[in-house]
Amino acid sequence: MENTSTPTHCPYCALQCGMNITPLPQGGVEVTERADFPVNRGALCGKGRTAAEVLSPAVRLTTPLVREGGRLVEASWPEALDRIAGRLAATRERYGPDAVGVFGGGGLTNEKAYALGKFARVVLGTSQIDYNGRFCMSSAAAAGTKAFGLDRGLPFPLEDVPRTGCVILVGSNLAETMPPSLRFFTELRENGGTLIVVDPRRTRTAEQADLHLAPRPGTDLALALGLLHLVVAEGRTDEEYIRERTTGWEEARAAAMAHWPEYVERITGVPVPLLREAVRMFCEPEAAMVLTARGPEQQSKGTDTVGAWINLCLATGRAGRPLSGYGCLTGQGNGQGGREHGQKADQLPGYRKLDDPAARRHVAGVWGVDPDSLPGPGRSAYELLDALGGDVRALLLMGSNPVVSAPRAAHIEGRLRSLDFLAVADVVLSETAELADVVLPVTQWAEETGTTTSLEGRVLLRRRAVAPPPGVHSDLYVLHELAGRLGVEKGFPTDPEEVFGELRRASAGGPADYSGITYRRLAEENGVFWPCPEEPAGTTEDDGREPAGTAEADGGEPDRGALPGDAAGAGAASPAVVHPGTPRLFLDRFATPDGRARFVAVAHRATAEEPDAEYPLLLTTGRVVAQYQSGAQTRRVAELNAAAPGPFVELHPRLAARLGAADGDPLAVVSRRGRAVAPARITDTIRPDTVFMPFHWPGEGRANTLTNPALDPTSRMPEFKSCAVRVEVVPRS
Repeated sequence: MENTSTPTHCPYCALQCGMNITPLPQGGVEVTERADFPVNRGALCGKGRTAAEVLSPAVRLTTPLVREGGRLVEASWPEALDRIAGRLAATRERYGPDAVGVFGGGGLTNEKAYALGKFARVVLGTSQIDYNGRFCMSSAAAAGTKAFGLDRGLPFPLEDVPRTGCVILVGSNLAETMPPSLRFFTELRENGGTLIVVDPRRTRTAEQADLHLAPRPGTDLALALGLLHLVVAEGRTDEEYIRERTTGWEEARAAAMAHWPEYVERITGVPVPLLREAVRMFCEPEAAMVLTARGPEQQSKGTDTVGAWINLCLATGRAGRPLSGYGCLTGQGNGQGGREHGQKADQLPGYRKLDDPAARRHVAGVWGVDPDSLPGPGRSAYELLDALGGDVRALLLMGSNPVVSAPRAAHIEGRLRSLDFLAVADVVLSETAELADVVLPVTQWAEETGTTTSLEGRVLLRRRAVAPPPGVHSDLYVLHELAGRLGVEKGFPTDPEEVFGELRRASAGGPADYSGITYRRLAEENGVFWPCPEEPAGTTEDDGREPAGTAEADGGEPDRGALPGDAAGAGAASPAVVHPGTPRLFLDRFATPDGRARFVAVAHRATAEEPDAEYPLLLTTGRVVAQYQSGAQTRRVAELNAAAPGPFVELHPRLAARLGAADGDPLAVVSRRGRAVAPARITDTIRPDTVFMPFHWPGEGRANTLTNPALDPTSRMPEFKSCAVRVEVVPRS
């Protein structure tokens, strides 16, 4: 019998690269490229190529585990589920519903994220739910919502990047974090456009740039304000655009003018001539973009920092126009969809706000519950983790590894250990799962069907290609079984298409409207961009508003013909004319009540923790090409471990000489929160006042032992990207 390939998508980053999965006669599966998917066009990075390695029973969980006598031992599914339900019910009964917490992940499919949020609020009645996507792009989301009225990672497809005139890429090393995307920026330069990279390190991405700006970590806000000052001073503002499409310019301009170039040079270390060159390169073309990533976002002032870069776009007329705009490069595979549909502390499905009475009524109607029964907003991710063992006594955690990924990680590990009860559902026995009282083995990307939403806002269908090992069930099965044991017999189906059908209804009319998207459309169209209402394009929504900021131009897709009804459970039949989806947002108006974008006046302020005599250096963290996030899966792949076997401390030769350190020497990096030890990697591609550590590893080289949990006041994003440290050479034994 001939083996059949299944088209699907990569389990890792938010590019969600297309790939084919083919079962092999001798066992196992083969991953091959899909040239038809426009984001990667056949390219795969090493993580994508080796993704099937984690499907092996040798490296993943295949049976439930329960803690007995201090050890995790194998158990049956009924025993494990009974224990979880019993302990959650007992905790809720004794301490109240908010004593039970739920923590999700940016790798969960839309269906699982939706069901998890519903489970927390309907079954457990708890407000204490958030997810690790809070650590990804929450500052960009907050800034985008303030400015545009709507947050979607990219308001345009990646295919627009090569056609613009200039891109400022702020705090992204996509050559290592999203390698297939680098071709878009290579094509940009081949087409005559320019690339400016802002990063304190001369990364592989910065090596590709026409101009590299290397600011001191934590000073991206001052840099953006300095550029805007020069735009004003040199008469490069687009006054007609500002007048017709924005509000708040006078206040934002006044704030920027307090950041004159020489002052910004002193703060950032970026010379004034380079500031002027960046402004020239950005303003001279007809179109330009600013793209941010974790560098400016993972700061205690991340929302203001992103807001300052958005102000630069607005002041020059570079938003809501073809081939121009601000966008965020989402990190996690479903970081976008994960927060759109209810596992974030303050949101309901469809990107609705949990404290909005109309949103509560709509979603409660879909769920068949009283709106007043829904809890209010809860704690953000770090605040929830910090509360473990105190107000929050029991935790259900799905698809996250905060022992490695959370800031001030040793403290968070201690909070997890202090819980009365911890249940973890995951693919592998992560460092967090090792602490659990019950561990459930769940299916992963190639073993299940579901949807994700890429960094472009493109909703995609991941298809089941292989059967999971015996004894492994999906997260939807887990929630179904736990809901039944906790007295809710209906409302938690295990069929992902049925869950997606309910998600469509719950999102209808919301900012992230998926109601016009079906599994069939996703399969036939290679994904659909939200918002995509069920009504024919151009009709009004239930609340009487036109869909905000969704007009198509310059390459928009035409309407498609009628589609037959969806599969069972997926919702009502498609209308005679279907909405084409929205690849490009804001071309006619922004998603604000008056259709105008908002300038937000911001000013530079220092990081939460500046260097001093005891801690004279700055630490910044990030990723390497062969590992992903907390490494829970990639560290189980031999090829990836051979390429990146462990942590390291990157430092400048001048700093190494001052310390008396040689390449490979063990170095201790010490912050106010702890100590991490890893070998030295000496390079002149980093600032002399800065050291860098990748954050993929546990143990003594855990970078997040050091990081600062100081939170952005709006997004509640921790300050991963900058903290004060000292470095010491560790004597070899």
